[in-house]
Amino acid sequence: MKKLPAETDTSAAKVFTTAKTWIFIVGGLALLISGGRLVVSNAVEIATRLGVSQKVIGLTIVAAGTSLPELVTSVTAALKKNSDIAVGNIIGSNIFNICLILGTSAMISPVQYDPAFNTDTVLLIFGTLLLFVAMFSGRRKKLDRWEGFVLLSCYSGYTIYLLT
Repeated sequence: MKKLPAETDTSAAKVFTTAKTWIFIVGGLALLISGGRLVVSNAVEIATRLGVSQKVIGLTIVAAGTSLPELVTSVTAALKKNSDIAVGNIIGSNIFNICLILGTSAMISPVQYDPAFNTDTVLLIFGTLLLFVAMFSGRRKKLDRWEGFVLLSCYSGYTIYLLT
């Protein structure tokens, strides 16, 4: 088993006092809550001004904005040939969002479900199946560029569908 070299230079790591750490945690949570409220209120405002449903804004602008960290993480991991991180980040994030985020939201305050989301749910399942087939078909067990193009095309088509 190969041993990793121990890091001996701790001068680069900044160490904060316990009190300062707690201030950062509480401050960060406060900013996160404020940011969440701003996203929701501005999403409603954008929907109203554009004359589109809140659903469309949530499924496009808000979804894209909250997914940018996953995009950066997965692209960076793919460029560094860390495929498991690239794929695991997306799959894990979706499981986390569906189960933990939606579950927690429903436990705090029941979430009304509009049957108009049924089409989107079917497309979510279709996209998941498409990813499964793309990842596990063939001998290489690899998502090729053309399969990435198909996935991007599906999302583009979905966005056009939402906006028409």
